[in-house]
Amino acid sequence: MAKYKLEYLWLDGYEPVANIRGKTTIKEFSSFPKLEQLPMWGFDGSSTRQAEGRTSDCMLKPVAIYPDSTKKNGALVMCEVMMPDCKTPHPSNSRAGILDDPGAWFGYEQEYFLYKDGAPLGFPTGGGFPPPQGEYYTGVGYKNVGCIAREIVDTHLDLCLDAGINHEGINSEVAKGQWEFQIFGKGSKNAADQMWVARYILMRLCEKYGVDVNWHCKPLGKDVDWNGSGMHSNFSTKHMREVGGKEYFEALMAAFDKYKNEHIAVYGPDNHLRLTG
Repeated sequence: MAKYKLEYLWLDGYEPVANIRGKTTIKEFSSFPKLEQLPMWGFDGSSTRQAEGRTSDCMLKPVAIYPDSTKKNGALVMCEVMMPDCKTPHPSNSRAGILDDPGAWFGYEQEYFLYKDGAPLGFPTGGGFPPPQGEYYTGVGYKNVGCIAREIVDTHLDLCLDAGINHEGINSEVAKGQWEFQIFGKGSKNAADQMWVARYILMRLCEKYGVDVNWHCKPLGKDVDWNGSGMHSNFSTKHMREVGGKEYFEALMAAFDKYKNEHIAVYGPDNHLRLTG
């Protein structure tokens, strides 16, 4: 038997964007634990905007587990938030109601900025801006990407692969201090779990460098010529991959067009600021 450090992860009740939370418990297992071996665990929902003080108990239901190579016998456990009865999904638990299909494949392209002391890495410390956009995208060299950022994104790639996450690649982005990583997953829940854990790994890694990850879609504002960030989402179904055809894809796009405003409304706050860049 060995003691394993299990870091339970969940999304809190903050709006309009939830934060990922984590806390560690120690359990003994004869080998790396399977998902079905993991117990449910409680937390104080009054501290995460998921309960009131007089009835603060919320429960964590493990739904996915990944090795954590930053710790000896470490594991990252993605969880759903449940009510105290351990059966009813919490109102903030949107994962529980997702329709899932392993035939639906998703490729996510997550853009983000690395921030230090309130500004993107590489911006002048006294205020102002670096040279205009142009050479930063897929750039090489200290003047384009610095040194800390490259070390962070390369280490993040390795940690994700160690965890069994389908990390597909990285590149520096159009703006100074902006980067992207890609995640692939089969099934909507599997793909989303991998993305959230990849985000968590990046945020934990950045703690060591005194750097924050800024996911906002337009952190530098809409009135400056600096690109925003998004998470481009590529998807396909079995029919799209095996049958497809121009007529089918055109009909699919027309169907999406009818509900584009409803989609944009739930694709993250302030997205209207970056629909053109």
